[in-house]
Amino acid sequence: MPDYGLPLHFGTFITPTNRQPDAPVALAKLSEQLGYDLVTFQDHPYQPSFLDTWTLMTWVAAQTSTIRIAPNVLNVPLRPPAVTARAAASLDLLSGGRFDLGLGAGGFWDAVDAMGGAHLSPGQAVDALSEAIDVIRGIWAVDDRTPLRIEGEHYHLRGAKRGPAPAHEIPLWIGALKPRMLRLTGRKGDGWLPSLAYLEPGDYARGNATIDEAALAAGRNPREIRRLANVGGRFGASNGGFLVGPSEQWVEQLLPYAIDDGVSTFILAGDDPTAMQRFAEEVAPALREAVRRERASAGTVTGVVRRASVIASRRDGIDYDGVPAGVTAIEPGDLGFAGVRSTYMRGGSPGLVLRPADTAQVVEALAFARRNDVRLAIRSGGHGISGRSTNDGGIVIDLGAMNAIEILDEGSRRIRVQPGARWADVAAALEPYGWALSSGDYGGVGVGGLATAGGIGWLAREHGLTIDHLRAVEIVLADGSVVTANDDENTDLFWAVRGAGANFGIVTSFEFEVDEVGPVGFAQLAFDATDTAGFLEGWGAAVEAAPRDLTSFLIMGPSSAEQPAVAQLMTVVDSDDPDTVLDRLQPLADLAPLLQQSVQILPYSAVMANASDAPHNGRGEPQARSGLVEHITPEFARAAAAMLASGDVHFFQIRSVGGAVADVAPDATAYAHRSANFSVVALGASAETLDRRWRELYGHFTGLYLSFDTDQRAERLTDAFPEATLDRLRLLKARLDPENTFRDNFNIV
Repeated sequence: MPDYGLPLHFGTFITPTNRQPDAPVALAKLSEQLGYDLVTFQDHPYQPSFLDTWTLMTWVAAQTSTIRIAPNVLNVPLRPPAVTARAAASLDLLSGGRFDLGLGAGGFWDAVDAMGGAHLSPGQAVDALSEAIDVIRGIWAVDDRTPLRIEGEHYHLRGAKRGPAPAHEIPLWIGALKPRMLRLTGRKGDGWLPSLAYLEPGDYARGNATIDEAALAAGRNPREIRRLANVGGRFGASNGGFLVGPSEQWVEQLLPYAIDDGVSTFILAGDDPTAMQRFAEEVAPALREAVRRERASAGTVTGVVRRASVIASRRDGIDYDGVPAGVTAIEPGDLGFAGVRSTYMRGGSPGLVLRPADTAQVVEALAFARRNDVRLAIRSGGHGISGRSTNDGGIVIDLGAMNAIEILDEGSRRIRVQPGARWADVAAALEPYGWALSSGDYGGVGVGGLATAGGIGWLAREHGLTIDHLRAVEIVLADGSVVTANDDENTDLFWAVRGAGANFGIVTSFEFEVDEVGPVGFAQLAFDATDTAGFLEGWGAAVEAAPRDLTSFLIMGPSSAEQPAVAQLMTVVDSDDPDTVLDRLQPLADLAPLLQQSVQILPYSAVMANASDAPHNGRGEPQARSGLVEHITPEFARAAAAMLASGDVHFFQIRSVGGAVADVAPDATAYAHRSANFSVVALGASAETLDRRWRELYGHFTGLYLSFDTDQRAERLTDAFPEATLDRLRLLKARLDPENTFRDNFNIV
């Protein structure tokens, strides 16, 4: 049987004895110190002299940091598969993706029966394991939002909730010897895990043939299935038989299993620390080198192969085999796809998500995307209301792994931030220095999108937009060149990045000059806004009259007879003096009857610590409209109140701008509507209905904010940019991106 070409791994197989409970833990830690890839434990829950294997594995995971952990193999008849699935995913998440799962159909049936398990015939045991695998994979299939229902002969799930998803694709290795189990391995397993002590010469080759035949019949590539082997022996000075002798003899006798039988994981059984050390230091490296030489001589195809189910989920128009080596790629059939397919609000189904780790990989990912004639989206955090950072059937370049935050110079308060960092993390990194950077209102937003569109945040009236603190960017252009843009280099590009950056490239790092900001007052106030128009007008006037150290955001939803109008104000006062904070808030508190109030003095980082770590799980297509207004006039307030009363808008927000934002000249950046004191956004379920209501407000607007608008009609460009700004942007776009590579945004053509 040919070599399957998978990377070679080595592990240990430790007895979970309870006579000295620390002993198996110490051996597991030794395995990690010796450089083993894997540590495994047998599972016999009916054996009173053994520790519970699952508890032991959890303890070992907490005591180690790099080695993978697995049962060898789990006694499924005494481990309910739905619970096992959740336990495995939990341990995988807690260990940072270090758990693998070996499964066994059972055995020692009298002991199983004594523990309350079912006494199964050999055929029933195989069928039960097959059902258990379906249950386990079904629980992990979080991308399927329907409850899990399985009506099997042995397991019955009647609407179980799915999840959690593991941190990585947990392989299911099956301990198998007989033909039915081998065929099950070929159909559903990710690995075959026998012990060589139970095999006669030629059995491994025959087992491989059975597995491969079943795999091919199931439409699978046999290379998907890792071949493992538990091995045991004794080191000595002379040849005493199979794996009894010096290290060189072990290498010589194990090499045919790797080359002829395709074994790619050798697991040393036994609890002798000296043998573990000799195997790790003398056998494993020599065997690796021997396998490398044999493979090079034979021209063996090497590397991990994609599962058939993943290949079946691929989309047209993408050269999956051409993905750059080293760039993490997540396909629709991959377990991790559920966590990267959508954004905070928009449901997506891209054909491929690429997650580069550095600028060089961004260049490679972009070149690959340009070679494929599909849509391209760029994502930093994936929160954006505009929803453009995912698509259907295209490629997404996800910058989430590029999330470093670096202090460049304390004297000038200069920092460098990568695009995948989240603003909550930036705020936390700056807080020990007494610094802050105004950056939206939600800590889960990624730096890249906000820092190229504007950045209307909690400190805007005093400290301006996020882009007003930008001093330089490193950016990958459409042709793959990497350039720096600042006030001295590529000045036109630097101008454009601050307000229309998504059209011109992929920013891979931002340099900001941040502000000195100590603890701030943070107020959350809820008002009876029955007189909605009056409240809006009064709030707008109070904010404009307030000192610049106050920035206030207003949120309202639809009102009705059953749901009176309520206005929520979230307001930051850049002061840690309680009297100053209350003095600034008093004009707001006098606007209408207060329903709820909370006022705290907090670090700015605590205000931004409002982000969920859960994967984005947006659904459908968000519909949002944005506008910038100079003042909350009576006419605008009445039109907004009528829109809210219609019930056609489920979310309405006004953010105060003005102040320091207006200190910057309109032509200094691509964000040109500097005179606006307020940014308005409304969300609705229907684009047609939302547009109808929005037209009633349209005449009051002097511009829009790109990040809060989903309308892709070309005429919205003239709302977003004044004519002179748009002309300048078009000239730059023609020069830097003539093929319009970056078009899935507010596209400038």
